[in-house]
Amino acid sequence: MDRFHTPSSTQQFELIIKRSRFITRVGHVVGKPASQAFIEQCRIDMPDASHHCWAMVAGVPDDIWLQDQSDDGEPKGTAGKPILNVLQHSGLGHVVVVVIRYFGGIKLGAGGLVRAYSQSATQALSALEVQESFVRERVLVELSYGLLDSLEHWLRGTDILIEDRQFDASVHLTLMVPLQEMTVLQDKLLELGDGSIITKQVK
Repeated sequence: MDRFHTPSSTQQFELIIKRSRFITRVGHVVGKPASQAFIEQCRIDMPDASHHCWAMVAGVPDDIWLQDQSDDGEPKGTAGKPILNVLQHSGLGHVVVVVIRYFGGIKLGAGGLVRAYSQSATQALSALEVQESFVRERVLVELSYGLLDSLEHWLRGTDILIEDRQFDASVHLTLMVPLQEMTVLQDKLLELGDGSIITKQVK
């Protein structure tokens, strides 16, 4: 897999189930800190809600280390896990889903809660506007100042992102490179620097 879909923006959906409001907010995030910030913003925006249950796939879709979930006070396994299960089968990455419940006075029971949270997440993701994202590798590039303008001009025509720039005796760039453009980048660097540009792939 070298590409996947992610939310194009923060989007919100709502369901009423037995008088309880289930507000589902879906966001584009990269990494767990960004996910936690998104979740906290939901708590700030709707502080009077009964529960803020969530799940995240904060990396590429198959990166299990960047997946997490929380029932936020609902009975164990009735909220976060059903949301995460929907996410895991969606093929989405860089995504967090928060289902905010306003209790309507009618208890749903464990089975009813699982169905409600699953339905909320499923409805939201089925209507979600998405954009394509690439699986990227981080590449460190060291080059002379004289080659920088030519390289940056070429990079603007690609999907390669410049994550960081450092300047000392030479220029150090941190690039986020889509897998399908790795060979193209290596060939371009060889052509541009005639072997003088140093590269290193990092995790």
